[in-house]
Amino acid sequence: MAINHEKVAPPPGEPGPFHRFRELVRRNPLLNTAWRLGVFTVGAAVLTGGLVMMVTPGPGLLGIVIGLAILATEFAWAQRALHRAKTAADRAKEKALDPRKRRRNTVLGTLTAVLVAAAVAAYLVVYGVTLPWNIDDPTFWT
Repeated sequence: MAINHEKVAPPPGEPGPFHRFRELVRRNPLLNTAWRLGVFTVGAAVLTGGLVMMVTPGPGLLGIVIGLAILATEFAWAQRALHRAKTAADRAKEKALDPRKRRRNTVLGTLTAVLVAAAVAAYLVVYGVTLPWNIDDPTFWT
């Protein structure tokens, strides 16, 4: 006896279980308000976490986008903000993939790496492998 583990999608005109549940919640004003308050709380928490991660280690942009996506399920202002964020991300992607700017960034990155390597080499020539806080006389021309 074969068991079919494939999930059968509902026909295109028939709403799924989540849509039926959401319609049931929308019909009751108290449940609808509680649902929207819950969505706002979770979305705001994720959005706030994303904003905090912009200045601390972590995927801040991802947290902001996910927070806006959660809020956009119930609020039109969040849908507009999410749309603007997606548009800005597309513009930034196009700007980053521009060959002239990529070439400029590659040249600047290489130049910076060469300058840092030269500074490290100069330090090693003058002081050897001595750590900066162990140097007795900080004047390097003596």
